[in-house]
Amino acid sequence: MNSFSWLPRWQQNDKTSFTARLMCLLLACFSLSANAQRAGDVNGNEITPYVGYMFGSDIGAADGSDIAMSDDAHLGIAFSWQDSPNGQGQVLINYVKHDFDSQIDGTTEDLTLLYAHFSGVAQFRQQNYVTTFSLGLGGTFMDSDYESGLYPSATIAIGTRYEFSPTLAFVTEIRTYATLTDDDDDFFCEQSICAAEFDDTLYIDTSISVGLAFVF
Repeated sequence: MNSFSWLPRWQQNDKTSFTARLMCLLLACFSLSANAQRAGDVNGNEITPYVGYMFGSDIGAADGSDIAMSDDAHLGIAFSWQDSPNGQGQVLINYVKHDFDSQIDGTTEDLTLLYAHFSGVAQFRQQNYVTTFSLGLGGTFMDSDYESGLYPSATIAIGTRYEFSPTLAFVTEIRTYATLTDDDDDFFCEQSICAAEFDDTLYIDTSISVGLAFVF
């Protein structure tokens, strides 16, 4: 039985296609890191696919009440390189799709976020176990049912990694994203009718993630 059978057919196709692409990416990463290990040529470059759960922050209604943003699964990928014995440079891309109830008619509205950040990662090593701390700057592409735009953002994270071999590590992470928005923005509005509004000048997302780092 298809595990996505409860979804409409077009969503089943999207989910099946994504699963197939993710499997292909994992196989390619395994092959790349295995070949590097056999050749004895591991340069400290990494590809890390992530999955996890992201917790959205509330947005506001016109009457001053709060509108709850949904908590949702997210997907990400990181490209990293060893910049020093205890530090990495990293480009991190993360995708999540939240939803909330419109204050206009109670229907469900979408908020899609694509995060892209350049980060520095500090590594504190104890044999095969590594604690990580990272800071990053970049941008957030935000897309609602009414408008879309690119906003500046920052990210901070603490995590761990356990290295099974020189080319494979299991990664865990808790991360916060802060996106600079305008609390007077009409991002959720059509003409003068607004489904919601940003409460503050910062929109916050917090995620818990796990991943596999493939080193080559």
